[in-house]
Amino acid sequence: MEATESVLCTLLAVDLNDYCYRVCSRCQRVLPSVNNNGLAYSSFCKFCKSNEPKLLYRILMSIATDTSVKTVICFDRVATVLFGCSADEFFHFTKLNPKAASMVNKVFDGEMLRMTLARPHNRNAQHMRVASVVPLRSGFQPAIVTLTELCTKNASLGNCSTTKS
Repeated sequence: MEATESVLCTLLAVDLNDYCYRVCSRCQRVLPSVNNNGLAYSSFCKFCKSNEPKLLYRILMSIATDTSVKTVICFDRVATVLFGCSADEFFHFTKLNPKAASMVNKVFDGEMLRMTLARPHNRNAQHMRVASVVPLRSGFQPAIVTLTELCTKNASLGNCSTTKS
């Protein structure tokens, strides 16, 4: 495969089991999430001495092209196009509305996209990296918009609340 390729695809599934990671908001270095004892690390960055972490997206997606089904990885800049908010905002939204994360696959089911796929930067990586994404449906709405509408209109969908943060 070339360094990058543009494909038309259908989004089959989004894995939100481990959809974000912590970085320092000042220097953008990845912060460890747990230590060897299973305890959470502090938010302190040992490189720039900042104590201001933020979350970034790292999402695995299954897509179907005209010739194959692939698993690709989507990082923050590209995932923000699909989700319509930062990973921090989505994290807090799903804390207030626990059923929302499981509803993402229903929101994105069958969505047609044009993706530019690139080789991973790390030679050990297993999945192609999504370099850009363009929704092809004219009425496309980011996930946060659709989920907010669903939770606001119908609080009986689970634990969706009608309050906004």
